[in-house]
Amino acid sequence: MREEVLAAILAADKELSRDEPEVAANIGQQLEHMGLTTWSISVRRRIRDAIARLSPKNIIQTGSGIGHLSAWILDHYENNDGLERFQIIEEGNRFAVILTRLCQRYSSVPTSIVVGSPGLLTSELKAWGISKTGDSPILESADVIIVDAPIEKLADDISAMLPLLTVNGVLFTVEPTPPVGDREENDSEVTGFNKWMDLVRDSNETHYVAFAPLFGGTIVAWLAKN
Repeated sequence: MREEVLAAILAADKELSRDEPEVAANIGQQLEHMGLTTWSISVRRRIRDAIARLSPKNIIQTGSGIGHLSAWILDHYENNDGLERFQIIEEGNRFAVILTRLCQRYSSVPTSIVVGSPGLLTSELKAWGISKTGDSPILESADVIIVDAPIEKLADDISAMLPLLTVNGVLFTVEPTPPVGDREENDSEVTGFNKWMDLVRDSNETHYVAFAPLFGGTIVAWLAKN
């Protein structure tokens, strides 16, 4: 049954290495020095497992930061064929040099870096779809999409990217932590979390949604019902 597919996809793959790739481990140390946050190793490992099980031709990753999870994916595909395009989207130029060096390290993997926000890029993609002039701003579709964003933007970014999933494509993210303490109703994190709750409820009409609780975070995955 299609609704049972996500549970199988999100299961651990015991055949793959449980150790963090060396490049990813080095990036983790760099993150600590820069004071940046990242998804837990359990989450990163499980998303790698899910991607290996799906064997996608095209992957889009948004909010890649300095490429901690990207390094896991690149390391997997350095020794595995089948991937045609891995597109990394980062909102600003802040990490462009670091991401470029990472992609050069894994030059055998077909990777591209796009600077911009998911909302703006998907809007540009719609406009490009009408004119078909020049190259598309981002991939027109993908078998795997990974969305990482602050709670304020998470629901909007997922809503922008969901339409790009192929028929059997899966979108992955990590469930945001609810805001705590006394907050105003218009607090940006409260607003963002309310949007997240609305997204999960509304997307149940069109997608199967699965939750995989792990140490250090809960993976959430979407698969279209049709």
